Amino acid sequence: MAAVQISLPLPVLPEGWAAEKDFKAVGQLTHATDRNIEPVGPHFLAHARRKRHKRTFSEDDRIQAQVNVKKVEDEDAGEISEPEDPLMLQRDAKDWKGQDHYAVLGLSKYRYRATEDQIKRAHRKKVLKHHPDKKAAAGSTEDDSFFKCIQKATEVLLDPVKRRQFDSVDEGADVEPPTKKETQKGNFYKLWGRVFESEGRFSKIQPVPKLGNDKSTKEEVEHFYNFWYNFDSWRTFEYQDEDVPDDNENRDQKRHVERKNQNARRKKKTEDTARLRRLVDDALALDERIKKFRQQEHAQKNKKRLEKEAETKRLAEEAARAREEEARLQAEKEAAERAEKAEGKKAKEAAKNAAKKNKRVVRGSVKEANYFHVGGDAPAAQIDSALNIVDLIITKIDNEELAALTAQLNGKKDAGVIKQIFASEVKKLVEAGKLKESEAKSLLA
Repeated sequence: MAAVQISLPLPVLPEGWAAEKDFKAVGQLTHATDRNIEPVGPHFLAHARRKRHKRTFSEDDRIQAQVNVKKVEDEDAGEISEPEDPLMLQRDAKDWKGQDHYAVLGLSKYRYRATEDQIKRAHRKKVLKHHPDKKAAAGSTEDDSFFKCIQKATEVLLDPVKRRQFDSVDEGADVEPPTKKETQKGNFYKLWGRVFESEGRFSKIQPVPKLGNDKSTKEEVEHFYNFWYNFDSWRTFEYQDEDVPDDNENRDQKRHVERKNQNARRKKKTEDTARLRRLVDDALALDERIKKFRQQEHAQKNKKRLEKEAETKRLAEEAARAREEEARLQAEKEAAERAEKAEGKKAKEAAKNAAKKNKRVVRGSVKEANYFHVGGDAPAAQIDSALNIVDLIITKIDNEELAALTAQLNGKKDAGVIKQIFASEVKKLVEAGKLKESEAKSLLA
């Protein structure tokens, strides 16, 4: 390290100043104290290490650098360590677009999940191992082509835009969908879950819904497939663009290449969308949960249909029973009416017959009373008059009164008693206004 000299002027003593006469002590020196001093610090340790191993400064620096490299390798061995492919070490740095940046840095198992810290640590580890100066010191004659690959991989992966472009076309992170045979043999949810997890890295919407398992509800499964059928992808294909010439003189060629790249991107985007749609269709066709939900829905529809049919049948049966009951009641009513009519007719006939009989009795009583004539046979005129009066009485009374009159006359043989009975009946009819006294005058005389 170069020495730096700073010139500062000393203070000027007053004129005529002398130490013998002008110096004044402001204090006294303390007594000397013995103290033990222990040498510490990195520089002392480096000095002690060099003395102990009898090394020069350059030898000690080289050995310590090797120790630091080994220490870094040991620290990262469990996380970002993977064997290097000999063919990868021979890559041409100019073909950087064709290299696997994650594999170059030893991050193949992480890929798009690798953090920025992991990328930086992987870069440091690779640099310590493949730096040209280190190889030259070790006597290696290899060129620095792979070291340039490391630098380019780090440059791409630490730039968010460039890394997204590379992740869009990183085939190493893709998971091929299982075949139908593999799905039938293996676990559908495990095999297809890895596929959708891989495809989910391109989603603008995060988090991406999981495939789930056979315990997932219908709502969860429908949400999953609706998400993928409406998948919003950020995936781009600029990384695969044809290089645009930097020659400003050939502008037409530059515009032609740019248009060609844009058309190629749109085509690849369309093809990728169609590919993803087919992938979701295949998963949907193999998903047993969809079949189960359809069977349940079909069973539910059948249940509703059967319940509706049963309800319709029940209502029809109830209507039929109601009609039958109504018909039965109507038949019973009609039968009762017929029976009542028959009974009425029978009663009427009986009453008519009884009335006829009673009339015969009443008329016979008149004959027993000698037609109300006293002494000898009654003349024809008396007979006609008596019968006319009796018939008139019969027409003025109802069947019940006729029956009562007949009951009074039954068994009576005495003409006077019979006449008295008829006279009483006439009197009641006259009082009731049903008969005029003049009409039965001969009977009342």
